[in-house]
Amino acid sequence: MDIVKLLKELCESHCPSSREDMLYSMIKNIFHPFGDIYIDNMNNIVIHKKGRGKGKVMIMAHLDEVFLIVTEICDGGFLKFKGVGIDPKSLVSQEVVIHGKEKILGIIGIKPSYIMTNDEKNKGVSIDNLLIDTGYSKESLQKIIKVGDFVTLKGEFVELLNNNLSCKSIDNRAGITAMYECAKELNNFSSDLDIYFVCSCQEEVGHRGAKMVSYNLNPDIGIVIDTTFDSGPMGDKERENILGNGPIICVGPNLHPELNRRIMDIGRKYKIPYGVEVEPGNTGTDAWDIQITLSSIPTLLLSIPIKYMHTRVEVANLEDIKNTGRLIAEFIKELNGKDLEEILCF
Repeated sequence: MDIVKLLKELCESHCPSSREDMLYSMIKNIFHPFGDIYIDNMNNIVIHKKGRGKGKVMIMAHLDEVFLIVTEICDGGFLKFKGVGIDPKSLVSQEVVIHGKEKILGIIGIKPSYIMTNDEKNKGVSIDNLLIDTGYSKESLQKIIKVGDFVTLKGEFVELLNNNLSCKSIDNRAGITAMYECAKELNNFSSDLDIYFVCSCQEEVGHRGAKMVSYNLNPDIGIVIDTTFDSGPMGDKERENILGNGPIICVGPNLHPELNRRIMDIGRKYKIPYGVEVEPGNTGTDAWDIQITLSSIPTLLLSIPIKYMHTRVEVANLEDIKNTGRLIAEFIKELNGKDLEEILCF
């Protein structure tokens, strides 16, 4: 499948945390050439590529996206809501999809400045003061929507200059796409290791899926693909994460130093560009939980730099996505059962 078409299809679809089953059919269709597929009780989706049974490596990218949740149905077809992972300032003037008995569209408007009081003009945007306008009457809306229904951003996929792409949920459908690229590279490769590609659930609400699936699979190595902040004018200027310069390898106590050394060697050997970022504490990713599952799992974290994280206009670079998948694939090709012993005993 064309990688741009794949990313577009993934990003424009909807999958709030705990409802990863909404994309199971799509993931099954995308990954079916690469192994046996199943979905577990909590909606982790696992693709198992059988090897020669001399070890297990797990490659993980989370499938869920940030979301809103309905808290009250009001007169005039308005909805009150709470947000998960979304800054309320980024919600003003946005379109959303409400997932009730049927999907309906809504908008999040704001009072025009001309009729705001001075107090309203000077206040910051609060999620408690925002409403979703559906255009329905309250009575009609109550037949379709209930308190607790999920709401997701409605994003249009846009191709920008210099291989940059924009949409909502680039975090982490870019990671899923990179995992697809990796699976494609490994499709005709016979490995010593059983490879498990995992689309994890509930990352955005505390990496819950990573804990559960790591416990069930108990791999020898865990590799996480996620996104990270770019270092541009609207990014984190303390980092050196530049779109188009390759995936970012994270270094810190959460990640295994020998695995980091090896994958950097692979990058240099195959001339695959990469960057490095330092995280002395919680990486805020599935890697945080994989590492300390059972008796511990040596873990790698590769991140795709993006702009405007957790908005409907996240931006990533196509070459970074491709190079993330390729770097992991080349790393696995040079990994065998004997290497696992050396890594675990370094």
